Amino acid sequence: PALPRFSDFTEMMRALGYPRLISMENFHTPNFMLVSEVLLWLVKRYEPQSDIPGDVETEQDRIFFIKAVAQFMATKAHIKLNTKRLYQADGYAVKELLKVTSVLYGAMNTQGGERADLPEEDSSKFKFDLGSKIADLKAARQLASEITSKGAVLYDLLGKEVELREARTESIARPLEINEAEKVMKTAINSVLEEVQKTKDMLNNVALDEANLEAKIEKRKLELERSQKRLQTLQSVRPAFMDEYEKIEEQLQKQYSTYLEKFRNLTYMEQLLDDHRRAEQEMFEEAANMLRLIQNRLKEEEQHLLKSGSNDDSDIDIQEDEGSDSEGDLQIMRHRISTEALLQGRVGTRIMGSMQGGDTEED
Repeated sequence: PALPRFSDFTEMMRALGYPRLISMENFHTPNFMLVSEVLLWLVKRYEPQSDIPGDVETEQDRIFFIKAVAQFMATKAHIKLNTKRLYQADGYAVKELLKVTSVLYGAMNTQGGERADLPEEDSSKFKFDLGSKIADLKAARQLASEITSKGAVLYDLLGKEVELREARTESIARPLEINEAEKVMKTAINSVLEEVQKTKDMLNNVALDEANLEAKIEKRKLELERSQKRLQTLQSVRPAFMDEYEKIEEQLQKQYSTYLEKFRNLTYMEQLLDDHRRAEQEMFEEAANMLRLIQNRLKEEEQHLLKSGSNDDSDIDIQEDEGSDSEGDLQIMRHRISTEALLQGRVGTRIMGSMQGGDTEED
């Protein structure tokens, strides 16, 4: 890209005292390091107390640096910079750099035109500081606001000039009486003397108030000293009941340790009792289940015997054999019933109903 007014830029930088020589070859290719260095130097020349970081190693640091410089120039010098061209760091960046260098160069020429005639070795010693002008700028703004308000008041007063002109003319035309003027002057003098006396009275009152406050402060100090002495005395004196209190406290500590030990033992015993009851309950449940199974088997055998007892009676031998078998079964059933009764006595459960089946013995 073409380098617009590049010679002007180099001359301005040399005149401002830039320590390095800038040539056209530096901006044929993007050279962000040189652009950042020039920008930071120009910012420092504009305001030495600026705190813009000069770290431009990463892409984010470069973007932050360009934004910070552009914001600084916009707020402090009212110079609008194109951040995109500055980030390109090529020939187009010279246009943006010229905006800042031209302002500094013009200010330097305003301060004194002999700066251009100084030798090259003295150019680095020149320092241009605009920080001292900020106070003047604030004062100028304040004066401008005051001028505006005063102008508005003056406009209102001039609007009343038509009415006041007649009264002023009458007052001027009226002859001045010495007695009346003397009376007015005496009145003014008396009012001023009264104000002076009031001021003196206020000063005397201030002195009296100061003396009263000093007296109160001294009184408070004495009370504080007495309170501190009393506190030290109370801290040094041992109460009469302190010995008994310490003995009771030792006994309480022993009783508390005994209580903790008994409480732990009681908790452990309750846990063992719960475990024992749980084991007994499980044994009772197992015995009840076994008893229920035996009852079911006995009922099935009774039903089977009842069915076999109601068979045909034609064959006598078969009946005798069945009778003998039934007697043996009855003995077995009675033995089981006695076992069941023994289990019932051990388990302690309540069983409803009868273990005997119908009319088996009669048959």
